Amino acid sequence: MTTSIDWRRYKAVLFDLDGVLTDTARVHSAAWKEALDDYLRQRAETMGEAFVPFDIESDYRNFVDGKPRFDGVEEFLRSRNIVLPRGDPTGEAGYDTVCSIGNLKNQHFARVIDEQGVDVYPGSVRVLKALRERGIALAVVTSSANATAVLKAAGLTHFFNTQVDGKVAAERGLRGKPNPDPFLEAARRLGIDPSEAVVVEDAISGVQAGRSGRFGLVIGVCRHEDKAALRAAGADLVVTDLAELVD
Repeated sequence: MTTSIDWRRYKAVLFDLDGVLTDTARVHSAAWKEALDDYLRQRAETMGEAFVPFDIESDYRNFVDGKPRFDGVEEFLRSRNIVLPRGDPTGEAGYDTVCSIGNLKNQHFARVIDEQGVDVYPGSVRVLKALRERGIALAVVTSSANATAVLKAAGLTHFFNTQVDGKVAAERGLRGKPNPDPFLEAARRLGIDPSEAVVVEDAISGVQAGRSGRFGLVIGVCRHEDKAALRAAGADLVVTDLAELVD
């Protein structure tokens, strides 16, 4: 199946990374579960409460997917009526603060990437090649602070004109998705108006960011059974594989 898009209308395509180009969403969700279950189990033992584990199907999608890491920790903990101090983003991994739990998650993620490498969606590579041949500028826009390592491991670095990741967002004080700031920064770096760019996202928060940023086209990538949710969030069209976007 091919979805008809007049690419002559657009000067750039801004891609999310995890779950759109690479199959690292699976690794992220597993790392989140490992870190948060560690914390929740330790808290349950200390407080004498029942241990209720992190649920990948609901908790990951609703609270952490696509968001900056520490914001994701905070939102999940809030859903469990747990309040912790923010802590030091550069501090050690642990259980005492939002940042220490976030750094524990990052530690688990980095270990898996180092041990197993990165899987790339073949349809996504096909789209990247086709768009480059058309002379369209490409950017990676992700909340991940591991984007450079993931792109290198996946062999995708050479495709992109610019990269706006979690480290860039922290340095420039950009608000994370669902705010459009990271996508707007990518458009600014490419010297184009948002209306001239396409946003490609698999996360509801990312689709919402593309819509609120008034980008020319917002494409949702359905790697799960959430087509309706992506459309409700503001996706102009939804595909199951990026190969559908080019002949």
